[in-house]
Amino acid sequence: MRRAVPRAPVPAVVRLDERGRLCVPGTSVPVPPSRVADHLARTLRVPERATDLYLYVHGWQTSPDSAVRAASRLMGLARRLAAARPSPYGGLSGGFRPWCVVVCWPSSSLPSLGGYRRIRDRAHAMSAPGTGHAAHVIGHLLGYLDTHRADPAAPAVLANRNGQYLHLLGHSFGGRFLCEAVQWAAERPDVPRVLGWSNPGDPRRPFTVDSALVFQMAAPRDSFDTLFPALFRTDGAPAAPLRGPLVLTRSRWDRATGFWHLRAESAPGIGHSGVGTAPVPQFSTRLLPVCEPYAHHTLDHRLVTVNADWRFTGSRTTRLLPSGAHSDFLHEESAHLLLTLASFSR
Repeated sequence: MRRAVPRAPVPAVVRLDERGRLCVPGTSVPVPPSRVADHLARTLRVPERATDLYLYVHGWQTSPDSAVRAASRLMGLARRLAAARPSPYGGLSGGFRPWCVVVCWPSSSLPSLGGYRRIRDRAHAMSAPGTGHAAHVIGHLLGYLDTHRADPAAPAVLANRNGQYLHLLGHSFGGRFLCEAVQWAAERPDVPRVLGWSNPGDPRRPFTVDSALVFQMAAPRDSFDTLFPALFRTDGAPAAPLRGPLVLTRSRWDRATGFWHLRAESAPGIGHSGVGTAPVPQFSTRLLPVCEPYAHHTLDHRLVTVNADWRFTGSRTTRLLPSGAHSDFLHEESAHLLLTLASFSR
């Protein structure tokens, strides 16, 4: 008889207002920027038994409840898959017990061109230097999680002999917030962890992200040249704290980053057509079925685009919606990719 998979810890929730400021739980009162670190220390507790810490930021047209359900479903799929088919994920032999922090922000609008532009502009303003606070808050949140996790490079700690690994998960505009936050951290020097990818990282960073996975990113294809130039530095300046790869999925059935993005920005977005130009070499591969393991060399790159045309197709109902298959990523195949990235981080 197959042993039941223990229920994952309930995701923690962090709420941002329209300016990207951290809100006191249950209120719309913003936490002063100078108190963000103290507030996180009081309100978030990293579970000791967790092996992998995930920071998830949702996208367009997503309520806080829907964001928590999506993160919980993805974590549940990954846990069940790891228990049912452990052989493709050799790095997780010490166990896979994820814990997720969900960042919620006001992303709802009319399903129209005007609504898309409104949320696009809000997402940019919330994280842009000088106008928004989201990158500052998420950067502090990552730093807090990094400080309070069991160091994978340290001796055995408590019940978790392999330490705790830190991963980013985003969907749609949520990918913009994550890229802005990690880019923001490039301006804050300190010492990071040393983990398992071939990229040596930068020894001046305040934290190190072990993997970053963004589903159907709502951003222009040249964003890594124009919006996030500090993510992949090639001029010798401090790089952003991405120890592992940044992996982005795309699907031609995604109408939000295809049709709507094309009308709003005169070009399709990453979620529809993949990354265009970037300051570092990129690698393209396809989303694999759960029966087919990923080879290490297909994901061990700084920037990876994953073609999910065959899986992120949407249902008959969602294909008629303005967003198409934009939110059709909660599948076992997505969990397979997530688990592989966690395994390769060891």
